[in-house]
Amino acid sequence: MIACCCSPARAQQLPGLSAPPTPAPSPSALNAGPSRSDLYNGSVPTGAATPDILPLSLADAIARGLKYNLGVITSGQNIRASRAARLRALSQLLPNLTAGVSETRQQVNLAAFGFSGFPGVPQVVGPFNVFDARAYLSQSVLDFTAINNHRASNENVKASEFAFRDAQDTVVFVAVNLYLQAVTGASRITDALAQVNTSQALYNLAVDQRKAGTVPAIDSLRAQVELQAQQQRLIFYQNEFEKQKLNLARAIGLPLGQKFSLTDQAPYAPLPAATPEESIERAYKTRADYQSAVALIHAAERSRDAARAQRLPSVEATANYGDIGSSVTQSHGTFSLEAALRIPIYQGGRIRAEVEQAEAQLDQRRSEAEDLRGRIDSEIRAALLDLKSAEDQLRLAQSSIELAKQQLQQSQDRFQAGVTNNIEVVQAQQSVVVSNDNYISSLYSYNLAKASLARATGLSPEAFQRFIQGGK
Repeated sequence: MIACCCSPARAQQLPGLSAPPTPAPSPSALNAGPSRSDLYNGSVPTGAATPDILPLSLADAIARGLKYNLGVITSGQNIRASRAARLRALSQLLPNLTAGVSETRQQVNLAAFGFSGFPGVPQVVGPFNVFDARAYLSQSVLDFTAINNHRASNENVKASEFAFRDAQDTVVFVAVNLYLQAVTGASRITDALAQVNTSQALYNLAVDQRKAGTVPAIDSLRAQVELQAQQQRLIFYQNEFEKQKLNLARAIGLPLGQKFSLTDQAPYAPLPAATPEESIERAYKTRADYQSAVALIHAAERSRDAARAQRLPSVEATANYGDIGSSVTQSHGTFSLEAALRIPIYQGGRIRAEVEQAEAQLDQRRSEAEDLRGRIDSEIRAALLDLKSAEDQLRLAQSSIELAKQQLQQSQDRFQAGVTNNIEVVQAQQSVVVSNDNYISSLYSYNLAKASLARATGLSPEAFQRFIQGGK
């Protein structure tokens, strides 16, 4: 039995296979949209490569992905931008305090201001100095627009934080899938090497029997063709395995050129039965992307309230205090206090336009959240269907492997006894190859369905790993 999870990595036609391999879908195609492919399959490579071979477990791959994957890093920067926007909105509610010092030398023509013809008062005054050192304070006392904008910014920060958690969940899924694909390559190499050894033994047997004159030359030629086909298959899977390791290293930020080995396997581990309704209800409570969508709805509601509040009066207070005089030593303190009530009367339709825009944004956010609810329902039901189908296929594939091995043993015995030629042996060996390939593909599909279900229900990275390895 092959005790590892493997990918149905199928590609070009290979000789000696009745079912040619084809490449497995990428993690971005399975979960993230095409626009997010480069984001979550990329990383920031960190550290210098060492000459030693680095042992890499599934937990290590997840931990490095959560730290160095480009999707997580970008999402973290989005949080910073949201927090900066919140500070900007908060500044509209907090006092603004400034200070300044000025010294002016000027000359004034009073006649220019209508002061002329006064006895004893010259028309031109100065030049003279004016020194002023002053602090200015302004405070919004009541501004419903600023209050609601600040509330909206708080919700946007929550949405960004949930989006960051969703990015982490996506990175875990990508890391797990790429790790399983790499384990797939190793398992297929093991299987292909076993088939090469079997083909070599059958070829040697055919050559010996041809030399003894018990079989025709075509039997040895047929065995040689099968041997070379299996050797070609082995070379193909060795190349695929190295590329799968490159994809994994690229996504989790391993140092460039670092050699590593996989230390974990993913054998079959059944899961406890769960109804779609239970899983869906859990997903609505734990999925970070859904929580982010809800927070965006709240932010849009606050933005709409802020747009409507522009029709309401606002109150602002200003004050200043300082020293003014002809010089620093000849000055006197002065101050002023002001409270202003502003009542919007007519804004040319601007407020109405901004309210309409905010309401349209709110409707869009609500539609997106409802669409996400439906997508969550669909993803969970599809994952459970895939899980059930892959489990059934696993049972059949395991039975087929035993039958194919028995068929191969009997055909070898018949060929050695001279009852038949080696056509039966070649066909039986191909049946073994196909049976092993089907089992590997079914096991990969089963574990991928588990990963998809864990992602769809919004499990944490720690719970995700236990779920994949058979825990609850």
